[in-house]
Amino acid sequence: MRSGQRNPAVLALLALIVGTALGIVASQMGSGDAAVRWIAPVGQIWVNAIRMTVIPLVVAALIVAVAETNARAMGRIGTRALIVFLALLGVIAAMTSVLAPMLFAGLQLDATAADAVRGGVATNTVLPTLPSFSSWLVSLVPSNPLAAAADGAMLPLVIFTLAFGLALGRVEHTRRDAVVGVFRGISDAVSVLVAWILRLAPLGVFALAFVVAARIGSDIVGAAGYYVVAYSALLIVATLMVYAAVLMFARRPFVQFVRAVLPAQLVAVTTRSSMAALPAMVAGAEATLALPKTATSFALPLAVSTFRLNQAVSWVAMALFAAKLYGVELESSTVVTLATTSVLMSFSVPGIPSASLFVVAPFFTSIGIPAEAIGVLIALDLVPDVFKTLLNVTGQLGAVTVIGSREETSGPA
Repeated sequence: MRSGQRNPAVLALLALIVGTALGIVASQMGSGDAAVRWIAPVGQIWVNAIRMTVIPLVVAALIVAVAETNARAMGRIGTRALIVFLALLGVIAAMTSVLAPMLFAGLQLDATAADAVRGGVATNTVLPTLPSFSSWLVSLVPSNPLAAAADGAMLPLVIFTLAFGLALGRVEHTRRDAVVGVFRGISDAVSVLVAWILRLAPLGVFALAFVVAARIGSDIVGAAGYYVVAYSALLIVATLMVYAAVLMFARRPFVQFVRAVLPAQLVAVTTRSSMAALPAMVAGAEATLALPKTATSFALPLAVSTFRLNQAVSWVAMALFAAKLYGVELESSTVVTLATTSVLMSFSVPGIPSASLFVVAPFFTSIGIPAEAIGVLIALDLVPDVFKTLLNVTGQLGAVTVIGSREETSGPA
């Protein structure tokens, strides 16, 4: 059994390496575009196959878990999740406040280099209009849950599903059991489907890695390259800190967690989507870590919907580079303020690509960084976004591993 669980992940890791290497070679030989046209659909089909399981998996598992767990226990898990989320965000924000200024102190930009970066990447960027905070708050209660599911709006869907599950728990037990049985069957069937899709991970990962590498090539150089490398390095350090937290606080063998999170990480780095990695996280949490259902069916969807650990790194790293680019001096107190704000704002980032960049824009202008900097950062976000998603997925499963392993010892509510 263990060999069967491990081999697909190992093959997918090899596929990631081979796909990246061949993509760079194709880019250098000038045949990248032609190869991408043939290979890109394979990766997209695999991503779509993963995504089609997310909504039924989350809804069915969450309804079963909530209907069979009393409200007091759910409150305890939710409180524990909030504490763990805030603790991880706080520690990583503190790390970033210390390391990031030292890293970016080494970046020297003269006027010519700054103009080249600003002019070379910002011209074609269009910034969307974000909803106001009050509009976002209202959207958390969906007027149409089916529309929320179709749009992939996970947090509103989770809120509706929680409410439905709690209401179902108050229904007379014979009727409740009939409904729960249907959703349990759906959950089990989707879990089998997820296992089939993950067996195809080597093929999908190869295709996605090849496409990204063929498009990027080896063109990331100079000042933009320094930013990409420094930012990605901070994200990697934060990911290692999550491993350290699991090692210290999770009541599971550390090697078990490494094996459980690897398939989800491979999905994350190739799709740049923590939502696409959710089925692999659920599979790892259940099959490899054997976490309780309250963790896999409630805490994990909650984490994927609200817990974005990269925010504790991104705000500071982006601000320091943008400040260098536009000749703005940032005081140490400003860096600390940005790090603290990133922790508080991380739970309200909307689910759109590069959403954190749009949310941070008003804070940038308040400290003297022009709004135009957001366009530059979006254009340079492809490589860091891979490591942001890696950090998010590792943090989400790591936090749930800590929560779930301790939930077992809490006893009944």
